[in-house]
Amino acid sequence: MLNPSLTIFYQIDPLDVSIGGIQTTILNFIKYAPQDFDIRLVGITSRKECSIGSWQTILVFNKQIQYLPILYIEDDNIRGLIPTTLKFLLALFGKDLNSDFLHFHRIEPSLASFSWHGEKTLFIHADIKKQVNSQGDNKTFLWRYLPSAYFLLENMLIKQFSYVLSCNSESLKYLQKTYFSTKGCYQLIRNTVDDEIFFPLSTQLKDQKRLQLITEMELSLKTHFIAYVGRLHPQKDPLLLVRSIAELDDANIHLLMIGVGELKEDIQLEIKNLGLNRQVTLLGSMNSREIADILRVSDLLALTSVYEGLPMVVLEALTCGIPIVSTDSGETSKLLTKKTGVIIPTRTPKSTADSLRTVLENPQSYPSQACAQLSSPYWARLVVSEVYNDMRERWKDRQQLSEKTFSTA
Repeated sequence: MLNPSLTIFYQIDPLDVSIGGIQTTILNFIKYAPQDFDIRLVGITSRKECSIGSWQTILVFNKQIQYLPILYIEDDNIRGLIPTTLKFLLALFGKDLNSDFLHFHRIEPSLASFSWHGEKTLFIHADIKKQVNSQGDNKTFLWRYLPSAYFLLENMLIKQFSYVLSCNSESLKYLQKTYFSTKGCYQLIRNTVDDEIFFPLSTQLKDQKRLQLITEMELSLKTHFIAYVGRLHPQKDPLLLVRSIAELDDANIHLLMIGVGELKEDIQLEIKNLGLNRQVTLLGSMNSREIADILRVSDLLALTSVYEGLPMVVLEALTCGIPIVSTDSGETSKLLTKKTGVIIPTRTPKSTADSLRTVLENPQSYPSQACAQLSSPYWARLVVSEVYNDMRERWKDRQQLSEKTFSTA
């Protein structure tokens, strides 16, 4: 009997460094895939030597998968005039990509999949209604200019999915109310964190690593690090965080920003204008292990997003044993406890600075053990295994039904 096949569709190059929750989810589904599943990925490439439109065998986490790059994008962290999602969709048209299971992480590419056979699942990673109706920078989410068109498209496409898995409870409520289904196909899924990469250090080792970084950066021995991990995009609003560092007015606070994106130059200019050159460092892109090293020596993780699902980096930071300071976006406020972080009351530099100060001045109130323990139900090996087990059982049922039908015929 052949193995069940899973084909994943998303604008990702699995062999390139790219920061993002969706990318991390996909990589965890590859890393922790059981041996009896054949994994295929239809994505993009940022490598010019890569052959576009041809299936190739690659190793990801020492796991052999089939990879089909259908589009060359030099840097997907920088958004152009034509959204990558649209380019990706257009590149999918005309292809025949049948599979036992098909996983989509954006709904738009599924417009090309009506004729494809297989059980289709859509993953929702954010608060849909807040995303479409977002205010502020016009680059945050382009569908906000045509919300009626988006919901019309959604209504047309969502009917082809056997399952819709959302890590955001508000999106789940919206879907269940809008597209009533007796099949129970709309489900909440836990986001994932890889505890093989993200884990806490002992107090002694953390102090040693922190001192090492302070020495390398030629900073004061009194320095305390605040970490930011995410794309430098309007949705993440990293400028609010930079302005909050100025509001803190403490030379011993240093912000380490991991990520790239179209706001990089704006952030650099703001750092210069606010006189924060010695207090903010842009680290650019980093792989998961490098991110984990930064989180483990930081006092806290700060996020100032406009909207989110449940950010992967929140789980990664907690697993590294550090608390969270975040705006009230997505599931973070529902996850955190009094011992694991603070939700910023209002989206202003002063309110953000006050919340940062609360955690920085009271580290004993946010013990490392409490942070790490909170994230344990989200370990990727557990969550991903549950999903694959359910998929396997459904596949077996279909195989048995097919065999009975063939036997009867």
